Amino acid sequence: MKAIQITHSQELNIIELEKPQAPGYGEVLLRLRYVGFCGSDINTFMGRNGMALNPVIPGHEVGATIEAVGEGVPEELKTDMVVTVNPYTNCGNCASCRNNRVNACEHNETLGVQRNGAMREFIVLPWQKIIPAGSLSARDSALIEPMSVGFHAVSRAQVTDSDVVMVIGCGMVGMGAIVRSALRGATVIAADIDDEKLALAKKMGAAYAVNTLQSNAHEQLQALTGGFGPDVVIEAVGSVPTYQMAINEVAFTGRVACIGYAKSEVSLQTKFFVQKELDIRGSRNAMPQDFRAVIRYMERGNCPTDALITRVVKPEEALDIMRWWSQNPGKVFRILVEF
Repeated sequence: MKAIQITHSQELNIIELEKPQAPGYGEVLLRLRYVGFCGSDINTFMGRNGMALNPVIPGHEVGATIEAVGEGVPEELKTDMVVTVNPYTNCGNCASCRNNRVNACEHNETLGVQRNGAMREFIVLPWQKIIPAGSLSARDSALIEPMSVGFHAVSRAQVTDSDVVMVIGCGMVGMGAIVRSALRGATVIAADIDDEKLALAKKMGAAYAVNTLQSNAHEQLQALTGGFGPDVVIEAVGSVPTYQMAINEVAFTGRVACIGYAKSEVSLQTKFFVQKELDIRGSRNAMPQDFRAVIRYMERGNCPTDALITRVVKPEEALDIMRWWSQNPGKVFRILVEF
């Protein structure tokens, strides 16, 4: 069977792997239909992802169908069912696992990063990692995981209908945070440097859009919030300026949820931690309930999935599309590989 393999030197190859045999006890054999390239994959391709294997089969954003089930698998998981995948592992023994926050397991290995991933024709996984996608298509199911990361950040920030929420970064993860904040009744301000992404953010629930490259973001935020600043800021970029913006702009006694991994050290005005009495919270991966919440949202039919999918390519086109993405980083929501 075909699989895609990336090295950290801007090389991507189609390799041949042996097709998995019948699934064992408690296992499910999936036929991959669509697998998304995400930000971690382009960083791996560009040699900037120190967490990834080298080489690695990427892929943890999955739209698949069940090919076969082994013994000991619940009856509700049936052949030909459209599913997605919870791509994280958890050890069961670390502090996070003992606190039932398995998404933040100290020893997590995400598919396509710390272990070989799903960008192949078939894969065998434990049934516990299989999530039925309801009425969604296999293509749209590949969007569930990245949106669930944004959904989880909103839970971490404890967003309510009385909050003004600024989401910095309108990629797929940021869009998930915008959607769930709006679903909770919050007033959402989308912040990005790309007007096309900001326009889409307003379609997905943002009340306001701020282009931080073309305007004085501080003045706009003060005007939009009556001089208070946003009650919640969700950082979904992972850069020095966006982390600094989050701390500087959040309201007194506000909450900051951090999703993005900054590639270098960030210098922050720590006096704001105390003066504003801030709650600063990390947000990592997603919980099963976040996946289910995304599926319920997408099943309503209001999600502009076509606009979120930049390109669908065959495995043989993957190298060219990754080279293009590396030269046009601001123009991509999701690239899906169709197997």
